[in-house]
Amino acid sequence: MVKVIDRSEIAPNVHECTVSAKDIAMKVRPGQFIIIIPDEYSERTPITVADWDAENGTITFIFLAIGSSTERLRELKPGDEIYSLTGPLGQAFEMEKFGRVALVGGCYGIGGIFPAARALKKLGNEVICYSEARSNFLLYWNEKLEEISDEVKYATTDASKGYKGHAHDQLKSDLENGIKYDRVIAVGCTFMMYRISQVTRPFQLKTIVSMNPIMIDGTGMCGACRIVVDGTTRFACVDGPHFDGHLVDWDLILARRKAYIEEEIVSQERHNYGEGKSN
Repeated sequence: MVKVIDRSEIAPNVHECTVSAKDIAMKVRPGQFIIIIPDEYSERTPITVADWDAENGTITFIFLAIGSSTERLRELKPGDEIYSLTGPLGQAFEMEKFGRVALVGGCYGIGGIFPAARALKKLGNEVICYSEARSNFLLYWNEKLEEISDEVKYATTDASKGYKGHAHDQLKSDLENGIKYDRVIAVGCTFMMYRISQVTRPFQLKTIVSMNPIMIDGTGMCGACRIVVDGTTRFACVDGPHFDGHLVDWDLILARRKAYIEEEIVSQERHNYGEGKSN
């Protein structure tokens, strides 16, 4: 078990949680993730590590409460214990001096791009972050991103901050207007990463996406997170979660994400109405 140090709602249904996890804090690298089981009745939930403090032995992650297990995670308070937390898992982002790098984050992915942006900046890259949300009040970590980036570009669909539209629209406009990038990294919902990959394809711009398929054990044994990349089956948990967005079979990914939608609805209803603790 690990102890919750702090948990707060930093935007509507966007939660920041810091826990005591010294061993993970000393080893984690940008792009790796953890698997959390909030209590003994919860499912295993993979979440990207958004920040860490090796000296104090803490890690921080961002999550959305979208199911019964993340609802239980949301209910935890400082001093409470998480039933199980495993990590760091997966491969880290490839980090080197590429030149000018665009990092695109949406929802939980805004926190997900932060450690990569910080590391890339330390390596001497020019770092441009694209942060998107439906509205200004759903954006978070603005100051943190601005502190470690050369520029942060905001996109909101209601035009309340920055560009009116989505991050992929903004990136497309920038590329068509002659802005050059040496690499793009996208972290967020599947559809956002798909659209980013489609935007950069005509420019033959290397684009890395952080895949988030259904996972169970996170060590390559169950096969639940299998995806197809360049015609080959890969496991997101051990081979990834980062892959070339131009080689991912997006049709398969989008179809498989709906496989357990009915079970998820039932689990959420049971949690909301207190009908037992079973998933």
